[in-house]
Amino acid sequence: MDATLPPKTCSIERLVTREDDVQRVLRGEKTAVRRNGRYADPGEKMNLQGRIFVVSNVFLQTFGDMTDEDARKEGYIDRKGYLDYLQTVHPGMTLQPSTKMWVHEFHE
Repeated sequence: MDATLPPKTCSIERLVTREDDVQRVLRGEKTAVRRNGRYADPGEKMNLQGRIFVVSNVFLQTFGDMTDEDARKEGYIDRKGYLDYLQTVHPGMTLQPSTKMWVHEFHE
């Protein structure tokens, strides 16, 4: 574990679980996942349908700092599209600009 990161709050097996997200990863459209907690360490491996993806970076980011490029890494056209998606997955979730999320970036 990177000494600057706090302990994980969940396991890497729970990082990408929704079938639509799994398919985005497998198609190469999704190379990042935002979570409320930290699910993986840099260098940790994730197996999705027999394909191995390596976590390359884990860091905190606020919704206010998220860019359209960040949203494209999540598999969406722009920031608004990603935030709209979050509202469908987590109805009633408050998306304050100051809310911090753990970003997990990965590659095959």
